[in-house]
Formats: sequence, C-alpha cells, structure tokens
Amino acid sequence: MPSLKALLRGVLVAAMLVAGSAHAELNIEIIGGGASRHAISVLPFKDEGPTQGNLTPVIRNDLALSGAFRLVDPSAVANVPFEPADVRYPLWQAAGAQSIAIGKVENVAGGQIKISFRLMDVSQHRQLTGGEFTVTPDRSRQVAHAIADMIYEAITGQKGFFNTRLAYVLKSGRSYSLQISDVDGQRSQTILRSTEPIISPSWSPDGRYIAYVSFASQKPVVWVQDLATGQRRAVANFKGSNSAPAWSPDGGKLAVVLTTSGNSQIYLINAAGGSARRLMYNGAIDTEPTFSPDGSMVYFVSDRSGAPQIYRVPVGGGDAQRVTWEGNYNVSPKLAPDGKTLAYIRRSAGNFRVMSQDLATNDTRLLSDGSYSERPSFAPNGRMVLYSSEAGGKSVLYAATADGSSKVKLAVLNGDVQDPAWGPFNNP
Repeated sequence: MPSLKALLRGVLVAAMLVAGSAHAELNIEIIGGGASRHAISVLPFKDEGPTQGNLTPVIRNDLALSGAFRLVDPSAVANVPFEPADVRYPLWQAAGAQSIAIGKVENVAGGQIKISFRLMDVSQHRQLTGGEFTVTPDRSRQVAHAIADMIYEAITGQKGFFNTRLAYVLKSGRSYSLQISDVDGQRSQTILRSTEPIISPSWSPDGRYIAYVSFASQKPVVWVQDLATGQRRAVANFKGSNSAPAWSPDGGKLAVVLTTSGNSQIYLINAAGGSARRLMYNGAIDTEPTFSPDGSMVYFVSDRSGAPQIYRVPVGGGDAQRVTWEGNYNVSPKLAPDGKTLAYIRRSAGNFRVMSQDLATNDTRLLSDGSYSERPSFAPNGRMVLYSSEAGGKSVLYAATADGSSKVKLAVLNGDVQDPAWGPFNNP
C-alpha cells in the first residue's frame, strides 16, 4: 500500500489516446451468497438464436452477480413456456422457484428483432413485470441488461444497475490502459493507453465524462475526457503535483489535490478548468477527496492526527471533523449514494481490506478478505461495492454486496486491475 506521499509522486510518461475495443475480458465467479436470495428461473427465450447468446445467459449472469438471486435450473422442470398461459405453476413451485422469466424473439421489418419478456410470480400466478424491445440484433446485450434491471426492481424494489459501466486501469507488462466496460465486464473499450501509470479515474455524474490523472507531461496532471468524442482537456496542470480528481454531485466542480503550496492540499476547480480555490489551510497532508451526495461536505484522508484517517469538511471550508476512529490507517473514502454509509480501506495486521461504516452509529463491517484491496466504489443504487484485490498473484476486480453476504470475482485475463470506479445510472 503506497504512502500518502507515494500516492502523489510524479513519473515521466508518454500517453497516447486510443479508441476501439480492448482485449481485456472478465470471467465472473460468484463467491458465497445470502440466505435470503430470491429463487428465480430464467428460461431460454423462444427463437433467441439471432441474439447470439447475448440474451438469457446475460440476464442470468446479471441476476447472479447481484447476490440477490438464486438461479433455479430450468432444465430440471418439464415445462418450457413462452407465454403466461403455458406456465405450469405447480411444477415450478415444486422446483423451488419463486418467479420465472419467460419470453420470445421475433424477426420484424428492417432487419430488427422484437424481444418480449414476462416475469411471473409462481405462487400468485400473476405477472410482476414485462416489456417489449425492438432493436437490431447487435443490441441484444443492452436489452438483456434492461430486462435484468426490470426483474431486479420488481423483486427488490431497488433500481437495477446492470446497464451501468465500470472504469478501471489495466496494467499489462509495462502498458497501462484506461478501460470502460459493461458492469459484467463485457464490451470493454480502451480510452487511453500509456507506457506509464494512469490513475484515479472518476466518473462525471451524467456519465458523459471521466476525469483521471495522466503522467504524460513529466508530472501528474488531471484530465477530463468526453467518452463520446474522445476529446480531452487538462483541467488541473498547476505547479507541482495534480491528482485525485473527484466530481461534485452537480458536475460543475472537481475536488483535486495540488502541491502548489508544498504539502498536498485539497482545492476546488471548475470542471472546465480555471483557477483553484484552496479548501483548508494546515500543515498536514490532505488527499483523496470525495463529495457527499448532497454536495455539502468533502470527505478526505489526512495525517493531521499522526496517521492516515478519514475526515470531512464543509464544501465552503471550515473545521474538519474526524470520521474514522478504529484502526490506525484508513484511506480511500467513498460514500454510498444515500450518504449514510462510508466505504474505505483499512490496514490491519498488515492486510488492506474494504470496510463499510454506518455514519449514524459508526458500526463497521468487513467487506473483503485477502491481503490487499484498494479503491472501493459503490454501485449507483448503493447495493454493491466494487474494489480491486489480489487473487492468484494478480490484481482482479471484486464486487461485494453492501451487507457483505456475497461477492463476485471479475477476473481480468490479461492484466492487473487497478483503481476501479463504478459509473452512474446515466449511460449516454
């Protein structure tokens, strides 16, 4: 685990902006699971051949990785319905399914397909939700994520997150690339590649831009890149180190860490760049800022008490208030979307693990195991926490349920994952 100063070190690099698909692929492995998971069976849709495997397998995968569902094997039940009238409910009830998802795919004009689905409650013999989507076959994967979102919301009452995206840095040999992928790791794209480090990707609230730190100009500089056009601009390129960008909830400002005055201090700048306003004045190292969801506070890491701990300060400045009290090393704060829970990394007995803390009670919960985890990030509905951790001698992506009952390993095949960040609901 790097020190606070190491987090801010500068490195000479040459960055190269690239576009197109990367070769990073993720394999999903479900680990553990809560006892209260909803039992669901997702049946093969009628005539789903044109989707080329991007429909029911994707729906099943999404529901499984959420940790909220237990999948019932449809092949063990002698009933393959495509319409509600064909469902033989006693058979599904005997198989332990609480609900089943059924559907069909039809060819329509213009080379498009119409995908229809229904979610049926097994005990009440009624439809819970359903929908129809007319798309070109190459958009079947997005429809599958949308169907999984609808199922998730119908069962849990929470908005689904399967159509959101992930950002992470992939290190392979001496190459670093900034990747954007679907939440299940598929459709990954490289938006920046360099022979030197790229760090700290941060999503804008509208999902259109991503801020990050590139070392391409002899020192760390904060960039903002338009994901649709690939255009980017340096928004923090002040004297010394520029690092750790974090968006305000309205997307108008960035909190960044600058060393213009010597020690690392937190400043606020407009998202388009311009002058910087220093948030606090003290002799300590302050770093890793993140806004509260309502934009009123900035949480950050400081060694002002003698060791790294998490503090918060009003966005207009003022006295800082210490937030973490257990342990002597707590870093990388990130707030849940409702502002009630804080995720961070704690060093304990030489291990760096993801913790969550109830900000009302200060009760803490361990979310990761292993020896080295970093950069927690909440799903936009707050139900899961994304982070990277070591497994099998390399760094991989994990997502744990916020209650710690289950986790998912997303193993990158051709590199080490660093600095993951879960994107917002908005997916332009």
